[in-house]
Amino acid sequence: MNLLKSTSLILCMVIAGCSSNDEKPVEVVAAPSPLIDAAWLDGYEPRLRDALKDSHFELERREGVLVVTAPVDGSFNPDRPGMLLPVTLGPLSRVAKLVEGDEKTAVVVLGHADSTGPIDANRDISRQRAGAVAAIFRLSGLKHDRLRIRGLGSDMPRASNEKEEGRALNRRVEMVLAPQPTLLALIAKYSDAPGKPTQVAAAEVSKTK
Repeated sequence: MNLLKSTSLILCMVIAGCSSNDEKPVEVVAAPSPLIDAAWLDGYEPRLRDALKDSHFELERREGVLVVTAPVDGSFNPDRPGMLLPVTLGPLSRVAKLVEGDEKTAVVVLGHADSTGPIDANRDISRQRAGAVAAIFRLSGLKHDRLRIRGLGSDMPRASNEKEEGRALNRRVEMVLAPQPTLLALIAKYSDAPGKPTQVAAAEVSKTK
């Protein structure tokens, strides 16, 4: 009899939908948001801005992270989407060296595209671009525990895709820098799977000087 009860209990645990009066509902907990480290932001921003000096990249603070944006136009070979232009190698290498030398900092590289063309093709090309940028960080010695990439396609536009000016803003690669302990919470915000588009106001962007 005890063997029969044990077998029933095991089957109950395995088969979906089996429940008892004592069973408690499973609570789904959302991924925590990255904690905001004001001291890290204040200390890292001027160093990052100096690394980007005289480049066409943009730098902004956003929800406790620092975001470096590389526009696709002027950064990538128009005939080979995954190939960076030589003009980008200097600033990218300086940023990569800055991060590599600081074990407290991690990077998530996000590729974005406009809404022209099929969804899957946009996601693929955005991932290629993110991979090209991430390769610079890998060459500097950054490992997987401090570097992740995502190809988001057209899921997160920063402007309307109705005009070419907006589409150009949407074609970009973002390097999101954050304290290393917050990396898992940060990447939980992004996914390669299709999601609800989130528009980022272009007015929030602060260009480097």
